[in-house]
Amino acid sequence: MFKRLFDICFALCALLVSAPVLVAVALWIKLDSRGSVLFRQERVGLRGRLFAIYKFRTMRVGATEQGPQITVRADSRITRAGAFLRRYKLDELPQFVNVLVGDMSVVGPRPEVPRYVALYPREARDLILSVRPGITDLASIAYRDESALLNGADDPEALYVQEVLPAKLEHCLQYVQTQSLWFDLVIVWRTAGAIFGRGQPSRGS
Repeated sequence: MFKRLFDICFALCALLVSAPVLVAVALWIKLDSRGSVLFRQERVGLRGRLFAIYKFRTMRVGATEQGPQITVRADSRITRAGAFLRRYKLDELPQFVNVLVGDMSVVGPRPEVPRYVALYPREARDLILSVRPGITDLASIAYRDESALLNGADDPEALYVQEVLPAKLEHCLQYVQTQSLWFDLVIVWRTAGAIFGRGQPSRGS
């Protein structure tokens, strides 16, 4: 109950404070490349329910049909505006709408696409999907520059599935087993530090 109240208050404040940025980003995307401002993608949420996650579009139209679901830093599908938005996580701002409607929390395990959730060990999947997914979590901090890590791999998707995803699951399980409102506030603070360069170097995002 307190977590949901925190989510609603935080999301409303975030949207109000960032309103000028949201408008500016939307205009930049429209001027930079053809296509819609927002990108919607099916993700797996609480208790396995599918929902549409919102992001600012950072890739060219039709990009999801032109390559894998994961992206690397040098991905040619990323637009000029998109590269900047991804660097500072501004593409994630529309997810505060997902928080308001109840699909997500501010803090919680990052929601994955069904394809990768199908690879979760059953016990881990049941535990992780027992809470609302979040905009940020421990894995987001530890792997905040994930695209750079994958960029140097011969097979980025294989690296993601075999090494990055299992490590992320460990972070998700740690969060679910120790979650509290105080822990959420710590993660929010550490996320801000990671985005603006105050955190320690990480393996990726």
